[in-house]
Amino acid sequence: MPPPDSSYVPFANRETSSPHRPWTPSSRVSEFSRPPPSNVSYEPSDLNGSPRPGTPSSRYGGSPRRPLPPAPLFSNSGRNSQAFADDATVSIPLDGSDDVFGPETDLSDSRPLPTQRDSFMSGSQETLNEDTEDYAKVEHYGPAPDGAQERRGVRAPQMSKKEVQLINGELVLECKIPTILYSFLPRRNEVEFTHMRYTAVTCDPDDFVERGYNLRQSIGRTTRETELFICITMYNEDEICFTRTMHAVMKNISHFCSRSRSRTWGENGWQKIVVCIISDGREKIHPRTLDALAAMGVYQHGIAKNYVNNRAVQAHVYEYTTQVSLDADLKFKGAEKGIVPCQLIFCLKEKNSRKLNSHRWFFNAFGKALNPNVCILLDVGTRPGSNSLYHLWKAFDTDSNVAGACGEIKAMKGRFGSNLLNPLVASQNFEYKLSNILDKPLESVFGYITVLPGALSAYRYHALQNDETGHGPLSQYFKGETLHGQHADVFTANMYLAEDRILCWELVAKRGERWVLKYVKSCTGETDVPDAVPEFISQRRRWLNGAFFAAVYSLVQFRQILATDHTIARKILLYIEFVYQFVQLLFTYFSLANFYLTFYFVAGGLTDKTVDPFGHNIGSVIFTILRYTCVLLIATQFILSLGNRPQGAKKLYLASMIIYGVIMTYTSFACIYIVVRQLTGKSQDFAIGNNVFTNLIVSMTSTIGLYFVMSFLYLEPWHMFTSSLQYFLLLPSYICTLQVYAFCNTHDVTWGTKGDNVIKTDLGGAVGKGETVELEMPSEQLDIDSGYDEALRNLRDRLAVPASPVSEAQMQEDYYKSVRTYMVVTWMIANGILAMAISEIYSDKGIGDNFYLRFILWAVASLAIFRALGSTTFAIINVINIVVEGRIRMNFKVPTWMGGFGSKISEKVSSVGSSLKS
Repeated sequence: MPPPDSSYVPFANRETSSPHRPWTPSSRVSEFSRPPPSNVSYEPSDLNGSPRPGTPSSRYGGSPRRPLPPAPLFSNSGRNSQAFADDATVSIPLDGSDDVFGPETDLSDSRPLPTQRDSFMSGSQETLNEDTEDYAKVEHYGPAPDGAQERRGVRAPQMSKKEVQLINGELVLECKIPTILYSFLPRRNEVEFTHMRYTAVTCDPDDFVERGYNLRQSIGRTTRETELFICITMYNEDEICFTRTMHAVMKNISHFCSRSRSRTWGENGWQKIVVCIISDGREKIHPRTLDALAAMGVYQHGIAKNYVNNRAVQAHVYEYTTQVSLDADLKFKGAEKGIVPCQLIFCLKEKNSRKLNSHRWFFNAFGKALNPNVCILLDVGTRPGSNSLYHLWKAFDTDSNVAGACGEIKAMKGRFGSNLLNPLVASQNFEYKLSNILDKPLESVFGYITVLPGALSAYRYHALQNDETGHGPLSQYFKGETLHGQHADVFTANMYLAEDRILCWELVAKRGERWVLKYVKSCTGETDVPDAVPEFISQRRRWLNGAFFAAVYSLVQFRQILATDHTIARKILLYIEFVYQFVQLLFTYFSLANFYLTFYFVAGGLTDKTVDPFGHNIGSVIFTILRYTCVLLIATQFILSLGNRPQGAKKLYLASMIIYGVIMTYTSFACIYIVVRQLTGKSQDFAIGNNVFTNLIVSMTSTIGLYFVMSFLYLEPWHMFTSSLQYFLLLPSYICTLQVYAFCNTHDVTWGTKGDNVIKTDLGGAVGKGETVELEMPSEQLDIDSGYDEALRNLRDRLAVPASPVSEAQMQEDYYKSVRTYMVVTWMIANGILAMAISEIYSDKGIGDNFYLRFILWAVASLAIFRALGSTTFAIINVINIVVEGRIRMNFKVPTWMGGFGSKISEKVSSVGSSLKS
């Protein structure tokens, strides 16, 4: 734009050929002479080629705060294109490329003159005459609108009534996808890409197929065989958590399609994969998550209905094959980024019925309709690796005896591991890594993994089916959903807090079968872990109680293994694992006493004047203070756990964890000091036997050392350097705070599901707007008097009020609490007796002569060695399987001079791999 010359005055009065300045709220007279501002830098009328957003008056000369070059004149622009100005201004040509009406022509004077505009308040039209101006009659802005206003440019959906033909008496709609989504789809040749299918399901999930409901994969041209069925369950997670999981799943589907040499997968491998998203409660789902689903095309607002022919809708099922994905940054990814089509089923449950009910929809409704081979379970927020789902599926493809498998769950460490600065997150990271290095591989070798985490696990659908009598893994799995009243004892109710453990047991112990469970190291998934104390305690309450009671259940039912078709070797391995679990269960039950005794003997070792590192009997004083603090803190834990929620006592729980950390720090210092003193003492010998060197140094070094050795063996040692210190400091809190809270809340068998929030309507309501309402009340004096007479008559006749019976819910709560009391008292007495008896017996003996401390330390070391042996065996088997299955491409050929001997070696290796897999 050329700069103005010195003869141009931007605020000079125009001739009658130019438009008059509209009235503004600040204008009080018909003529307003605006003085030119001094030293004002004028801004261009466009920004990067786009018109500058201005005020309503910017078209006619800008605003007082942002003066703009004047708009082109409407008429006689050629005759009055300039005015006079001082030397500080320059001219701006009005007939040029900046003129929105185009360059001046012979028809310039015939441009339309805006002589009419609408009034915002009166709704009438005011005529603006060039010659007579009456600004008092012109209303330009009007008052500000009341309430929230709709976004400009967004058209409100217009609803209309249509007649729709029901299919088998059920509401099924084929709805066109939005135009914008349709415009950039690479594939538009099938109805699954151009239409979203909605089904209003009015039956229980168990009756889905029997009632005649179908999915797209079983009708018309989209009839396909489903090899992999993926379930993603969610509750009220936001769009970030959802897109994190969904985008990772779609990248995994792309990996399936990239395996062009596979007999099962390939370019059209996406047609064998169905992703089912199940949301627990229509009113609970996050609105932005619905927006993300709508952006992918699988959800449309305003289609779902509450009733179909007076039958309540139980779930809203949306089906669509999407070709776009949203990443965690909410950016669209399509075919240009390698995204392939994905068959989606979005089930929006009408009511909040817990996660177990969502799995019942997945297995008993949609699974029965699709009859898949492998089912994968994911939680929203879990981000599987780019090829993790393939490795999970491959475990079933290579071994027909595998009924279930799981991957490695990792804690999200944040950008550059920033989350590890939180000790709670770091301790959980260490705990997860040790479980994935020691526990899961050990259990996989035996063939029975106690729990396949619901965040990332898979099952063979055929293995889950019940027998002809209706008994089987799925019936036991969903039994927890129907437990109510006193028919559900505390043991069973707590056991079904971890119903995935029950499912694992029922698979391995299924009558007449030889199913095993497998851990897939190459399958990984990242998930959020609690980063606050209340959420952490609440989560572990359900985990610990469910794990404890499920372990008791499996140990009691161990005879079921005899009715299976497992080989003798497999049964022996399973019974060995049961013994190991029994020992672990005993240590868990007496963990409170064992923690106190370990602290008592190790920290008490510094009370000896010959060992006291501080002198002047300071070690004895510190130990006495910490001992009484520990006892009082444990007692406080019981009071807190019985009377307070973690969310309501955050500071108390946090303070207790800090004090436990101090106690653990001093105990560790005492242990290290005794070890160093033992190693540096001149008169000490290092012989293996009943001495301090053997009981303390060898046992503890073997335990900690095995953690390092196995971590390096799996090439994952970093958690030992970044998270081990936080874990060991919080270890007393794991034992005392979490265990005490879990046992003191065995009566609480909820999952954190919201209670009954239905508003009662027996009293009526007051309905209205503003300051007035409508309500029902006695209208005549006679009605008021009759109510008073009835009250007096009841008092005079002393009418007995029938006692309301105790509700079933109250009876259940009383029963649960009474059993909880018996359990807590028994557990507390057992641990108290053990702690008092051992502390009294060995109070005057040193560490070297303490048999119980020696037993505890060596038992922990023995369990660590046992876990390390199982983990090493798993690693060896895994390497053999990799070689046998050809995952490592070795350019090795048997020399011809070896003759048949090379073939025999190859056959021998193959047979070893096959036997190990079976």
